[in-house]
Amino acid sequence: MSTVRIVESPIGHIRLEATSHGLTGLRFVDGDVSAAVGHSGDDAARSVLDQAERELRAYFAGELKRFTVAVAPEGTEFQRRVWILLQTIGFGETRSYIDLARSLDLPGGSRAVGGANGANPIPIIIPCHRVVAADGTLGGFSAGLDRKRWLLRHEGAGGEVSLFAAGAETASTIVR
Repeated sequence: MSTVRIVESPIGHIRLEATSHGLTGLRFVDGDVSAAVGHSGDDAARSVLDQAERELRAYFAGELKRFTVAVAPEGTEFQRRVWILLQTIGFGETRSYIDLARSLDLPGGSRAVGGANGANPIPIIIPCHRVVAADGTLGGFSAGLDRKRWLLRHEGAGGEVSLFAAGAETASTIVR
């Protein structure tokens, strides 16, 4: 059973979900947040949520550049490999889908990387927003391109990517 908490942020309400193993989900909630509240869980899951909330508040305040909260996303082996790689992209940096595919020794695998990136259940903390198209356009983001622009500007990546380009939307250390 997972535990859920709603957290306010400068770019909307965030629904956090965790188990005793780590954070399992982070989704933006548009509209009525009361429908987004879920089950209450154990003390360990609440502790994970406490840490995630503290770290997100510090991130949005400009005081945190690297998340340390335990994450436990569900996905395929390939998706988990991509998500681990995403966590190596530093604050204020970007990488292209092609760069990530090459890092995984998958020439021509940028679409597969894009699919795994879009399936990331814990955006921001697993920083899929730092991935852009090879030409510097934004690509996609499950929470919307306005939020992706905001996050990249917040991290100071504005000079590295074409934040106003109209990139096409795509389909939108991990504890095991």
